[in-house]
Amino acid sequence: MNPHQIKPPVPASFASLNRRAFLGSGASGLGSIALAALSSNVEARSTGTMHDSSRTHIPAKAKRVIFICQSGGVSQFETFDHKPKLQALHGKPMPGSLTTGQRLAQIRGKDLTVCGAPYAFTRHGQSGAEISELLPHTGQIVDEICIVRTCVSEAINHDPAVTFLQCGNQQPGRPTMGAWLSYGLGSENSDLPAFVVLGSGMNQGQNLHTRYWGSGFLPSEHQGVRFRPTHDPVPFVTNPAGVSQTARRRVLDSIQALNRLKGREVFDPEIDARISAYEMAFRMQTSVPELMDISGEPDHVLKLYGPEVGLPGSAAANCLLARRLAERGVRFIQLYHRGWDQHGNLPADLSRQCLQTDQPSAALVQDLKMRGLLDDTLVIWATEFGRTPMLQGQFDPENYGRDHHMLCFTIWMAGGGIKPGISFGQSDAFGYQPVKDPAHVHDLHATWLHLLGIDHERLTYRFQGRDYRLTDVHGKTIQPLLS
Repeated sequence: MNPHQIKPPVPASFASLNRRAFLGSGASGLGSIALAALSSNVEARSTGTMHDSSRTHIPAKAKRVIFICQSGGVSQFETFDHKPKLQALHGKPMPGSLTTGQRLAQIRGKDLTVCGAPYAFTRHGQSGAEISELLPHTGQIVDEICIVRTCVSEAINHDPAVTFLQCGNQQPGRPTMGAWLSYGLGSENSDLPAFVVLGSGMNQGQNLHTRYWGSGFLPSEHQGVRFRPTHDPVPFVTNPAGVSQTARRRVLDSIQALNRLKGREVFDPEIDARISAYEMAFRMQTSVPELMDISGEPDHVLKLYGPEVGLPGSAAANCLLARRLAERGVRFIQLYHRGWDQHGNLPADLSRQCLQTDQPSAALVQDLKMRGLLDDTLVIWATEFGRTPMLQGQFDPENYGRDHHMLCFTIWMAGGGIKPGISFGQSDAFGYQPVKDPAHVHDLHATWLHLLGIDHERLTYRFQGRDYRLTDVHGKTIQPLLS
């Protein structure tokens, strides 16, 4: 026999490797090398995964955010932006020089009538900020907050406006601010998500879409986790009846082993995100019940938040839970309160909304300060847009409404490096447009990231060949707001 015809034995690991399998595995191997190179390149260009507040771009004033989103469009005229001229011209035609060519939502093509606010405004604190009688508790904390009366959005209807406020873009599918912070800074608590969402208030036809706390194209581990006001706050986390903690641990270990095998085969980052989600769910079986149990809170604290603090799902209960989440190191706490969309019946509905939210919001600031948490917690009280100075509906001082208005609305902030006791920006006599210091949503995002130690131009993520960021290609830090 010709010795050159003798074939060496084939190793068992290659015995079943046909041409297609070889090429497939080879492509995967080359792909993994390329993926690793791209990942390191992205890491070099983007400081998105800092995960350590001591390694931020700039010194951080805030470690965490509590974002109180008053969903529906709070009327600034009955709350924070006192306009005597509207009351003086109540019932008169709105000057066409202000409104001609401007975008309107539901009163386009109708007679535009000036509508004054029937509520008294009083100066409060050393700052002398004027606050409506509907917000007496907020009036007590004016020297702790910064009021911005000239906010500007680009969206005139609710869904795109809330999306814009949360994502910096009206287009659904972008990461929310909470997801960006989870991605960029990580969490200070391994037993709770970095991004938690709580909801309260009336629906009035406005949905709270899950994408309002979504991760978009960021890894899904950075999306917000909504806690429900029930005995089972996070669905599918509690063990089924008859399943012990030990048995659940064994099942998870088996699932994780299979997931890791698949992950090494296909190099899909979402598999790692799924593994993280399973582990977080397991740890939340202990951490969430302890968080939600407020029975150990002192009576004076419960009284501070108001009579509805014991009502699960109320604004008062959620504000207290926000403080408890903050002191446990949760990075981004999102509170949504619905019911501010008052196209009609504004006096009655707005009064009810203020009654539900005024005391809890003020109490949260006071509680954080008492515990030494306000200095490094940025509290944001915001709405997606304001309301028009023009009437909507019948001309009736006891029952009127206002349409959406995106060119000039009010928010307030406290703590976390914000300059306290100031009012920023000035609107015109009709409250229609800023005449001094407009604050665009992109600029607000840049400012909030700055307070967290992040250069908004450097927190990026490459998706489909482009580097994305919260502020898109816009935004500048509003320096006068910084302490």
